[in-house]
Amino acid sequence: MVKQKTSKNRAKRKERKEALIRILVFIISGTILLVWRLFIYLVIIFHLIYVLITGKRMKDLAMVGETWNTQWYVFQKYIIFLNNKRPFPFGNLEKNLDEFK
Repeated sequence: MVKQKTSKNRAKRKERKEALIRILVFIISGTILLVWRLFIYLVIIFHLIYVLITGKRMKDLAMVGETWNTQWYVFQKYIIFLNNKRPFPFGNLEKNLDEFK
């Protein structure tokens, strides 16, 4: 009975520690991703103007947006406890979810 309570207490402490780590990751990664999003908005505006003028899309600009989109998705999955893989900058940049078409 005592062993069972001790293991339950350890599990609760471990979960609390993980939640505290996620709060730190939320603040740091969230801030980085929000600043990155502002840059992406500038890329979107530039890309829209470029396409209106030339009639062609730029693959590199589209891939920059997709990289941010993938990292944002990984971040959200981690913050809502759906995944334990830590987002950038605490983990590696994930491979893009979609391809340029």
